[in-house]
Amino acid sequence: MSTHFDPLQHDAVVARRGFFKLASVAAAALATGPLRIEGARADALTKAQRESMTPEQIIGVMKRGNARFRKGARKERNYLREQRASAAGQYPAAVLLSCIDSRAPAEVIMDLGIGDIFNCRIAGNIENDDILGSMEFACKLSGAKVVLVMGHTSCGAIKGAIANAELGHLTGLLDRIKPAVQATEYDGDRSGTNYAFVDAVARKNVEMTVASIRRDSPVLAGLETDGKIKIAGAMYDLRTGGVDFFG
Repeated sequence: MSTHFDPLQHDAVVARRGFFKLASVAAAALATGPLRIEGARADALTKAQRESMTPEQIIGVMKRGNARFRKGARKERNYLREQRASAAGQYPAAVLLSCIDSRAPAEVIMDLGIGDIFNCRIAGNIENDDILGSMEFACKLSGAKVVLVMGHTSCGAIKGAIANAELGHLTGLLDRIKPAVQATEYDGDRSGTNYAFVDAVARKNVEMTVASIRRDSPVLAGLETDGKIKIAGAMYDLRTGGVDFFG
């Protein structure tokens, strides 16, 4: 009697051993040193794998992924397998707030896969009620352990805020960035054509956004106080491909 081979079912069985490795591997890493997830194949992250890691270890995953990206040594991925493995459920380890800039896709520059992170994108990586609600869902209800706000160099939204640009609904968005422009201490040319100043404002904007998340969301602030999540900032350098984590 012949049996029918279902490739979808087969992939679902073999898939969930990838992104952050199996829980047993994670447990061993906790005992022997930093968690390593540099395996050649990356499938969907499981709940057990995520729960085995601390927020600091998850940030470490992102750092190592960015290092691979910069070296041109990103993981060999089967996105179809990742898609199939994550279809039944998702257990992202982090939620990222980043800019809409097409040159700064978080999953790519940190060598992450399908189902690994929640990603909120908005020009200038600012927070508002909708973003906070999304983050609260990601962390309180879905179990993500890291909230990362990532800005980037040469940000057009930052330049627009510096120049007091006005355009439809964009005007109100840029107004949310202007406090960072005013708070940035910088001696010299404070115009949008001075990239050093633009990047200084972008970093200040990240720092202020991290602070406002803690201030405006008692849910997230409470989770961080209890040690369940970490709220941090980062800056992506378009020129070098490097991500600088801080906070």
